[in-house]
Amino acid sequence: MTYLLVGIAGFIGSILRFTLSLVLSPFHPTVLPVATIFVNLIGCFCLPFITFYIFKKYPIHSIYQTAINTGLIGSFTTFSAVSLETITMFEKHHFFLGFIYILISLFGGISMCRLGLLVAEKKEKS
Repeated sequence: MTYLLVGIAGFIGSILRFTLSLVLSPFHPTVLPVATIFVNLIGCFCLPFITFYIFKKYPIHSIYQTAINTGLIGSFTTFSAVSLETITMFEKHHFFLGFIYILISLFGGISMCRLGLLVAEKKEKS
């Protein structure tokens, strides 16, 4: 049952990611992958917020938690796209933008995870 739920949630997460990529495509410069940055930062915020606030406030069975965290958020975000897009930027000699992309992805992701935890903690206290 867990595999089925993770698969269904993964389908939903990947469709959401694809849809956001289409919506953001008019704002997508030729080099910097804005859509990937956007979905990864959203996912980095959502994972700790959902885990440490939503699941505590509305306890659900661990299979559904796995489906949401691994399936939905895991398929919505993507490290493989970050890696490939960085290599592509470097191959096209966009070294500065490649390093900016790495910094935004890494430190932005960590910052958004921290923000998600802080918001979860604040909501839990209120």
